[in-house]
Amino acid sequence: MIQGKLLGIATRKKSRAAMEEFESIEISMDRGCVGDFRGSAGARQVTVLSREAWETVCDNIGQSLPWTDRRANLFVEGLELIETESCEIRIGEVRLRITGETDPCQRMVEVASGLREALTPQWRGGVCCRVIQGGHIAVGDTITLATPSDGTLAESRQRY
Repeated sequence: MIQGKLLGIATRKKSRAAMEEFESIEISMDRGCVGDFRGSAGARQVTVLSREAWETVCDNIGQSLPWTDRRANLFVEGLELIETESCEIRIGEVRLRITGETDPCQRMVEVASGLREALTPQWRGGVCCRVIQGGHIAVGDTITLATPSDGTLAESRQRY
């Protein structure tokens, strides 16, 4: 298992709305990050972006952008998210199953020139997750990435 830290939490009320940052939030199985318009049950309830990947992206385009420009829900450090489908992100009692890579959308073209292309390699755009256990999380919480090879994922073979 790999450990990291939760650096940021953000949601948006509707498509194209500004991201709002929070110090803490409730995560639920039916609503994802409570208050986020994309949180309904499905493979993309919660999105996660790593600080390390975001810094690489910003270096590639020669700009320093706020992480919320990526429009992800959770900003983490210390976790390598490349090809982590079916792995589990644990934040306290919250469990998120990674369902796949977050593909950069057309909106990223509007944010900065070259951003969409810089997000594309090595899962730099982050990951999409399905909530498998809800709870309350806060900035500063420790995050664990559990993989099927850790032997800690009883239900890891089940794909969503």
